[in-house]
Amino acid sequence: MSEDAITDFAATRSPQQVGQLLRFWRRRRNLSQLALALEVGVSTRHLSFIETARSKPSADMLLALTERLDVPLRERNQILVAAGYAPAFTQRTLQSPDMQAVQAALSRLLDAHHPYPGFALDRQWNVVQANRAGMALAELLPPFLREPSLNVYRASLHPEGLARVTVNFPDWARHLLHNLRTAVEGSHDTGLQQLEAEVLSYPNVQAVLASRGESKSTGMHALLVPCVLDLPMGRLSLFTTLTTFGTPQDITLQELCIELFYPADAETEALLRPQAIT
Repeated sequence: MSEDAITDFAATRSPQQVGQLLRFWRRRRNLSQLALALEVGVSTRHLSFIETARSKPSADMLLALTERLDVPLRERNQILVAAGYAPAFTQRTLQSPDMQAVQAALSRLLDAHHPYPGFALDRQWNVVQANRAGMALAELLPPFLREPSLNVYRASLHPEGLARVTVNFPDWARHLLHNLRTAVEGSHDTGLQQLEAEVLSYPNVQAVLASRGESKSTGMHALLVPCVLDLPMGRLSLFTTLTTFGTPQDITLQELCIELFYPADAETEALLRPQAIT
């Protein structure tokens, strides 16, 4: 976190709000004061005093509480700064010298996944890196959905994006909307909230939400929700996996995830496999 960001945040927070923030995250995780106090090893009275600003918690106490509440690292820093402490977690860019090993690992993982699409995504599901197959998929989008950044939810749900060639759009849209809602609830990120409001305004998404149709899936489609795309090269049926970094201590690392697409049927495998030599 930059010094300017710390200053800006501190100017809008107070010790009273530290308690409010902790109470917000406790309630979001559906924990009572008693349950949280027992797990962290403090009295309920002490926790109550912290939440009502009658007691100032130490930095270690804030770290213990926010870790148990699974507060994202970005918000843990904000709570620490609001309480008058230094942020505990760094936020480096992928271009930072300290992140060279991470950058190399991402490149190896994505390149090895070719000829299947693969993307590295940030907290708001903007693409920060893609392999050749992923970039080829992005080329199907109009320029305004690729610039200034490519966002997976916007690209997949916008009527002029991949939605226009998604055969099972109702099923895929419901899957994406559920994931987006989960991300919003888990992070309380304003950017994700704005993104959710935007995609919910799309007429094709509103039509899906207004319908009560149920998926009639069989085989692989009964196990996973695929993304079925009707493309010039043929019909592709793909399912995805998400990978995150273990035990991150940097905000950028915690917020990164890798989405890898795999063939959901033999026909898709046959269409994509020849692309491995390109």
